[in-house]
Amino acid sequence: MKDLDNGNAPYRSGIAAVAGRPNVGKSTLINALMGWKYSIVSSKPQTTRRCTRYILSKEGGQVVLVDTPGLHRPLHLMGRAMENNLLTTLSQVDLVCLVTEATDRSLGPADRILTERIAKGSSVPVFLVVNKIDLAEDPAESAERVRKLYEGVLDIREEALVSAERGIGVEEFARKLIAMLPPGPPLYPQDELGDFSERFLAEEIIREKVLEQTEEEVPHSVAIVVEEFKSPDEYPGRDTLFIRADIYVERPGQKAILIGKGGRKLKTIGKAARMDLERQFGHKVYLDLWVKVRPRWRENETILKRMGLIQ
Repeated sequence: MKDLDNGNAPYRSGIAAVAGRPNVGKSTLINALMGWKYSIVSSKPQTTRRCTRYILSKEGGQVVLVDTPGLHRPLHLMGRAMENNLLTTLSQVDLVCLVTEATDRSLGPADRILTERIAKGSSVPVFLVVNKIDLAEDPAESAERVRKLYEGVLDIREEALVSAERGIGVEEFARKLIAMLPPGPPLYPQDELGDFSERFLAEEIIREKVLEQTEEEVPHSVAIVVEEFKSPDEYPGRDTLFIRADIYVERPGQKAILIGKGGRKLKTIGKAARMDLERQFGHKVYLDLWVKVRPRWRENETILKRMGLIQ
């Protein structure tokens, strides 16, 4: 297939898993590639929980980027579901983009777990992405050092040096990425952006604000489930997007932290989420948040199904 905007070069398309340890910058990189904030970003571990597809259409090709969770040894049903989703993803992609940091000097436990999963779960080539090069004194030397950590273990075919946060090297990475894909027609219409729903986007935006406003005791124990989503796009008589969402935590003390004295913390979370929701959906938003205690929800199949982590 020839691309009309790409001369005689074949059009290329495929699926690429974006993998890496927690907090290495996977979601930031996807946002930089997409040119818009679709994936939430936080310094807290396990910010990304499910494998989500983002569709990047460029001149000459289309790549489906699968944002994957950073892995730890699974300690509960949610952790096992996250690992299973990653292994399934690795078996279905055309290549794996392994995101690392320019400052890496050794493989930590999370790196070794992920490297083991990639080596066993996939036979596809690996694209080594050395992120945060703005923190390196000599980016080329740092990239060589990082590459040697994985050589002999993974089939590294290409590499790129980027700073996802600053946008350095991102376009060159996208060009190299598409060049590695097999020739073929687009997998999705060119105007599609991903396989996520509006409810999922709303849940992620709310969860991001919870992560920003809470300390280590709360983030891992939080789940967001949108119970109602009534948009003017679906209900012409409405002039406001109505969202009612439950915030699940595991202990009463966590609920008290989230609500805050006089409800101040929850109001702060709601205000910040509402601003991003209005920017995302283009409507005024009425956001109704409820904090509920669900002990051991990470072992609750019903909640995990509603979160899209298990089928």
